[in-house]
Amino acid sequence: VQLVESGGGSVQSGGSLRLSCAASTYTYSNYCMGWFRQAPGKEREGVATMDSHGSTLYADSVKGRFTISKDNAKRTLYLQMNSLKSEDTAMYYCAAADRGQYGLGCLRYNYWGQGTQVTVSS
Repeated sequence: VQLVESGGGSVQSGGSLRLSCAASTYTYSNYCMGWFRQAPGKEREGVATMDSHGSTLYADSVKGRFTISKDNAKRTLYLQMNSLKSEDTAMYYCAAADRGQYGLGCLRYNYWGQGTQVTVSS
């Protein structure tokens, strides 16, 4: 699975951005998908994930501000980011994981995009 992110950029605090992640696989709907981020000097953290059934999970720090969604026909994952804060500044990565046994849950995220930079200035 090849993943290509786009949509990053620089925005002022309180602004919005929408990230996109285009996937190469034709079995896109079978994968768990997620957004992760890594700020300088910090470990990578999960931002939002969606399993193959559409169930979502969000980091507490982004709940109510970020929304993950996907378009299976376009094989594209999105992350709508509103009310951005300076602490959201990071490199954002799209990732995919195989489904677990019987199509339940998600295995390890082992397909990664190259990342797109998001910079929020206060």
